[in-house]
Amino acid sequence: MYFCVNPIVNTNQSFMKFLRFLALLFIGTAMISSCKTQQKAFNYLENYKDTTIKDEVKHTEYIIQKDDLLSILVYSDAADGGATDAMYNLANSGGSSSAAGGTQGFLVDNDGLIRFPRLGTIKAIGLTKGQLSEIIREKLDTVLTNPTVIVRLLNFRVTMLGEVARPGSISMPGERLTILEAVGLSGDISIYGKKEDIVVIREVDGKVEYGKVDLSTKSVFQSPYFYLRQNDVVLVNANKNKTRLNDQVFNQRMGIAFSIINTIALLYNVFR
Repeated sequence: MYFCVNPIVNTNQSFMKFLRFLALLFIGTAMISSCKTQQKAFNYLENYKDTTIKDEVKHTEYIIQKDDLLSILVYSDAADGGATDAMYNLANSGGSSSAAGGTQGFLVDNDGLIRFPRLGTIKAIGLTKGQLSEIIREKLDTVLTNPTVIVRLLNFRVTMLGEVARPGSISMPGERLTILEAVGLSGDISIYGKKEDIVVIREVDGKVEYGKVDLSTKSVFQSPYFYLRQNDVVLVNANKNKTRLNDQVFNQRMGIAFSIINTIALLYNVFR
């Protein structure tokens, strides 16, 4: 007895198997793609409660550093309409102490000194604005009538890095910038950033210190890093969800690659 095998039937069966394989492949890929990473949301000031008790905000007076650009204005009771005062305000109006780029002011050099008109060099590094103002006022007290000295910082800058919308440097006049304001100026923290674990990198007396800030609690107001200082670096680290997302994307791409390879191998075996 002889059995006759119909090649057309075998070809149809192979083709149907191939179609079923493609269908399973499509369903599997769709299921993988539809998987979304679940994450716990941390809002700002989560444990805040409406209360009549005021939270005390810690603010330390700014300490002058190297490369600071200072505005120092001198006023007195001179009877010449301010002509005498103008001789001590040259750097604020285009004098030799002006900074590059057209911004006027007194630049604190690498030795921590400023060069003040008619008074010579004055050590500014390590002083507060009030202390420097008093030193200059005492030097002017012998040549001006009842002098007043106002010192301001012109080139305050901090740097935002990590999971924020617009990482980079933030420059502004003055020196009062909170970490919440800096986050806002950088476009807010992304959904993959750790609001509860932000690191502020700060140089103090030639040493680098690292401070942790939790923006999800109201205790942020008592943090010594709530008010940022000149040249602070704020680092917003990525949470575990971003790591999981990266792993998921990698695994998904690897799965697609293996599926393509298997499909090619199946097609080769069917139609060779």
